[in-house]
Amino acid sequence: MDSKGEPSNPSRRLALGAVGGLAVGALAGATGGVALAASATPPAPTVIDGLRRFDGKVVLITGATSGIGRAAAKAFAREGAKVAFCGRREQLGRELEREIKAAGGEALYVQADVRREDQVESFVQRTVETYGALDVAFNNAGITLEKPMHEFDSAEWDDVSNTNLRGVFLAMKYEIPRMLENGGGTILVTSSSAANSASAGRSVYTATKAGLVGLVRSAALDYGDQGIRVNAILPGTTDTALVRGTAGMEDVPDVAWRIGAGQWGRTNVKGLKRMATVEEIAAFVVAMASPDLTYLTGSTLAIDGGTGTG
Repeated sequence: MDSKGEPSNPSRRLALGAVGGLAVGALAGATGGVALAASATPPAPTVIDGLRRFDGKVVLITGATSGIGRAAAKAFAREGAKVAFCGRREQLGRELEREIKAAGGEALYVQADVRREDQVESFVQRTVETYGALDVAFNNAGITLEKPMHEFDSAEWDDVSNTNLRGVFLAMKYEIPRMLENGGGTILVTSSSAANSASAGRSVYTATKAGLVGLVRSAALDYGDQGIRVNAILPGTTDTALVRGTAGMEDVPDVAWRIGAGQWGRTNVKGLKRMATVEEIAAFVVAMASPDLTYLTGSTLAIDGGTGTG
């Protein structure tokens, strides 16, 4: 899965799309179909409990115009953080900035592409200039492209690796000096459960996500005694627009997507039998960044609904 929650292999994606295709043809019975596809363990409400653990703290997020990043920006803001975030899609970024401010939070959107070093540097600089410090960085931006390895051209390989791996390197390169000036901080990186479980058609994606695990483990040793904790999250498949698009179901009715996603989860997620919600992943991110976990560094923690068990 990618930083926004990609299905874990091409055959599973095809199965999800096929289920969706059947669902489109059976919309007359959609209510029954949704009931059939519903998880045996529906998600409990995800609650950010108002502890305000990030009051006065500055949180930077890459890739926050949709999916996990967007949910994390809102979750950190509800906990009192001043949230600076970037993404390439300006309209979505401005919408999220307005939404956070309307709810009483503090937010700054900067249009930036993590593949561009100058834009990454400028984003970090604007964050510190606006809010005066940098306490937490959530390096989340990521993409995927899936097909047999020999079918990739070098530009495609570079695009995925420059976003997923080099983009995190660039973000950390400019975040770390700011954190050192501030006496420390916390860095989180979105890797993937794919880092521990390869599948066909995902050579570049898997390589980048496994590379992030190595990056996190080494960086944690570089900066641990200087007050910077570095950890990675390994999400399983998450219900996002990116996953829906990868499954080829972005243009089907929502009810058809719910049927397909529900049946996919029951078949492929061993434990909870469903995809994650973005709110569940965001709550996990906030918990990992919190001051409650001051001895956690160099870790790669999975949140995959039990997919990796057994």
